[in-house]
Amino acid sequence: MGRTISIGAQSFEFIRRNDCFFVDKTDFIKEWWENTDAVTLITRPRRFGKTLNLDMMNCFFSRTYEGRGDLFEGLSIWKDEQYRKLQGSYPVIFLSFAGIKGQTFEETKQGIKYTLAKLYESHEYLRNGKNMGKREQDFFDSVSPEMTDGVAVLALNYLSDYLCRYYGQKAIIFLDEYDTPLQEAYVYGYWKELVGFIRQMFNSTFKTNPSMERAIMTGITRVSKESIFSDLNNLTVVTTTSEKYCTRFGFTEEEVFRALDQMGMSDRREDVKQWYDGFTFGSQRDVYNPWSITNFLEEKELKPYWANSSSNRLINLLIQQGNAQTKTIMEDLMRGGILETEIDEEIIFDQLQKKYGALWSMLLASGYLRVVERHFSRATRRFTYRLKLTNWEVEMMFEDMIRGWFSGEDVPYNGFIKALLLNDTEAMIEFMETIALTTFSSFDIAESAAKNDAPERFYHGFVLGLMVELKGSYEITSNRESGFGRYDIMLIPREKGHLDPMVIEFKVRKPKKEASLEETVAAALQQIEDKKYDAALEERGFKKERIRHYGFAFEGKRVLIG
Repeated sequence: MGRTISIGAQSFEFIRRNDCFFVDKTDFIKEWWENTDAVTLITRPRRFGKTLNLDMMNCFFSRTYEGRGDLFEGLSIWKDEQYRKLQGSYPVIFLSFAGIKGQTFEETKQGIKYTLAKLYESHEYLRNGKNMGKREQDFFDSVSPEMTDGVAVLALNYLSDYLCRYYGQKAIIFLDEYDTPLQEAYVYGYWKELVGFIRQMFNSTFKTNPSMERAIMTGITRVSKESIFSDLNNLTVVTTTSEKYCTRFGFTEEEVFRALDQMGMSDRREDVKQWYDGFTFGSQRDVYNPWSITNFLEEKELKPYWANSSSNRLINLLIQQGNAQTKTIMEDLMRGGILETEIDEEIIFDQLQKKYGALWSMLLASGYLRVVERHFSRATRRFTYRLKLTNWEVEMMFEDMIRGWFSGEDVPYNGFIKALLLNDTEAMIEFMETIALTTFSSFDIAESAAKNDAPERFYHGFVLGLMVELKGSYEITSNRESGFGRYDIMLIPREKGHLDPMVIEFKVRKPKKEASLEETVAAALQQIEDKKYDAALEERGFKKERIRHYGFAFEGKRVLIG
């Protein structure tokens, strides 16, 4: 019988003290220490053990845990006598930005100040320690939730100095989830203000800090150097494509299968692999996310644990408001396709909706895409990546996200689907006008100069919705070649029988060419005939008389279907 599963426990001490299920990652301690890097930034998707690993590091190095070798007995690191002597021998500053998710700059800044104030409280013993003069005590006392921005920027630098003088050793700094407030800042529109504040703090803490021994930062994304790391030339960056620490976060397949064996579930290996395998770090394939595995071991039920453990607000925003090409690529990925693209792992948040490839870099860093293959082009002197959706769990997450675009009492999307299947054009028009009215703005970007792009964004989002709702009955494709052109949408029955194949063409009314929406509908239908879009369906054995044609005409948020 396996050990007790503690869901969500991120305290190394708690897990070890209660003999809970734990996959030994203590070799990370040795590997990091022997690399001797000054400041290490490690990016991994959420729920991949970043917090637990940093807490483990804290328990190993911190003076607070001096003499607590019992926490490491039986683990890999404790086999090495040299590292037994290292345990509990350094002053450590350990803090997390994971909970800082303000909707305004002031809220976020206040959250950071509160975190710093609590940190100082935990080191209150330093205030009256040796070498603390009146000036140092005054600064110590000034670190509070009401502190000035200037004090907040210097707080970690000064705390390092106090610890160094108290213990006679430089401090190790661990900062968990450094980019959480930065992602929130992008979503809520105060990115530039927060970047200036964070840049000053990181420069003071990690660059101009003679009392720092070494440091680790963790997060999901590698925020661009120009944004907040411009002064940190001592930064070693480890991303999901790096070889360093490639087995130290997440579970390898060997570790997962061993856990299944221990829990008496060896017969579930293939199911677990299909649902939760697929992450790749460096050259390490078959990495599983710990959150899904530990939940499955506890509940013994296959379902999307990891994908549903967060709101995915930023990813939802970027895809929903992405241009037509973005949605076309998503259509292909959700059909099991592969995207070939260049990746820039430095995420420039204020260019996410402008720079080609930025979204796919974000999805790769977040764990929603995995690397199938990469190759170096001598012509461009760049790496090209072949990417696909990570696993079943991620596919289900995107399906739920897309359903959310058309959900709600005021968006009768399912009604439209039923009317479409029944060939009830009048009902389709009624439903479609409501859908367009309530969702059009969701597929637009306020600062976009090309407002005429909104209908195209909408119909590709609409295609994704059809793919999700009708995936069991139809193969849905869009913007593909057939006959003498590219159709907008094609619905191909998965089985020949009672379901009719369909071709749909979208058109925005052009007043100089069409006097009415009726004429626009007629033009759309005529295009289907002239361009012989039925050719692809006829090649697959569908009879022409069974193929339905629909023309969708738009004018603003008015819709006519024929």
